[in-house]
Amino acid sequence: MLRSLTVIHALGLMLIVFSIAYLLPIIASQIYDDGTLIDFMLAMLFTAGTGILLWLLTRRYKGELSIRHGYLLVVGMWTAMPAVATLPLMLVINNMSFTDAYFETMSGITTTGSTTLSGLDFLPPAINIWRHELNWLGGMGIIVLAVAILPLLGVGGRQLFKAETPGPIKDAALTPRIAESARNLWVVYVAVTLVCIASLKLAGMNWLDAVCHAFSAMGLGGFSTHDASIGYFNSPTIEFIMIIFMLFAVVNFATHFLAWRGKSLSAYLQDSEATASIGIILGSCVGIALLLWWKGTYSGFWTALRHASFNLVSIATSSGYSSLDYAQWPMFAPLWMMFLTAIVASSGSTGGGIKMIRTLVLFKQSGRELLRLLHPAVVNPMKIGSLIIPNNIVFSVLGFIFLYFMTIATLNFVLLISGMDFITALTAVLASINNCGPGLGSVGPSTTYAGLTDFQTWVCTFAMLVGRLEIFTVLILFTPHFWRR
Repeated sequence: MLRSLTVIHALGLMLIVFSIAYLLPIIASQIYDDGTLIDFMLAMLFTAGTGILLWLLTRRYKGELSIRHGYLLVVGMWTAMPAVATLPLMLVINNMSFTDAYFETMSGITTTGSTTLSGLDFLPPAINIWRHELNWLGGMGIIVLAVAILPLLGVGGRQLFKAETPGPIKDAALTPRIAESARNLWVVYVAVTLVCIASLKLAGMNWLDAVCHAFSAMGLGGFSTHDASIGYFNSPTIEFIMIIFMLFAVVNFATHFLAWRGKSLSAYLQDSEATASIGIILGSCVGIALLLWWKGTYSGFWTALRHASFNLVSIATSSGYSSLDYAQWPMFAPLWMMFLTAIVASSGSTGGGIKMIRTLVLFKQSGRELLRLLHPAVVNPMKIGSLIIPNNIVFSVLGFIFLYFMTIATLNFVLLISGMDFITALTAVLASINNCGPGLGSVGPSTTYAGLTDFQTWVCTFAMLVGRLEIFTVLILFTPHFWRR
């Protein structure tokens, strides 16, 4: 019981921290005079007030969290933050239900990029800033930010970091102190975001579009200020800049930090995940471009390469932007893109899906099993780069993959029972659990998720949460062992 109160105490502190995020849309509302100032101030006061109340009621119960309660707090925060973040949307947008608002904010915080909104071009600027800020904050993980702050407030953060950080290998710290590691990751994240804003502004975007798209590009969130997404700009330069920063964001941010600290690119070459991810993405860009050219979708190879590269990088990295309706391409292309979104993101990046490290572990383990069939007594330790992967990590990956596919299959059947067609159901689940935004069918790149029923919307919302927290973190709460002392 006392530990549960410690979780509530930490939850209150983190809601107080989260309320600071409203300052940016409040400033935007004043700059653009869009009439949303009072709405955001009320939302900020409600969020901060709720956090202060929880903190005051449990201020006697602060301390280091156990692993069990770290998981509970992570899930609690990733469900509570979207809930309070719905307030500005429901106050400003007429007739927006809580279901659609929660879907929108969950999509933002989990960096999925799916939306039920249309008329994005005409939304108040502060609302667009808010949506994209959720992408940006969710990208690196608000929990990681809290890890850097909570130790200063008397709440330890190591168990939070282990519960929230993506990927199966979580103990390789950048620095001896976990809070310092989190701060270092945020320094890199903020610095590159500022460079992205400047680059997009120089390429022709206005300040609002540049800030919003830099936020969603670095978070691999895919929200846009326009219904036509990046296709609104029709600019090869902007598309190229977005490709560069999406590729940057799909690589482990720890690798970026090590490269910056060592003033050398060797950190990237030594990162097996990064080289595999970038290699597969770039190779697929050329392959899909050749397919589109061969099939006559585009008359010129360079035109095909331009459109294939932007849309494939966007979907593969789980960003979710589009420059055109790629659902009209030969079916192999969008399905291959949906496949890539499951595997190419690195652990420690802002991308979703299985992660490349798990893909490499599965590939290596398959080779080990084939070798063992021929030589049963062989000793063949698994190595990825210079790192030896212990068997307990391999077993963990195998368990994760099983739950990943079982979750997809279960949610797919649930949507089919609800009356959704197969392509829409399958790709909606894949897009949600891989946090990549658009699917195919009635949730394709030229449409939104507005046509879903409330039940279908909640199924996709749950899939986004499960995908963002990498399945184990959420599903462990449904096991009897978790609740036993």
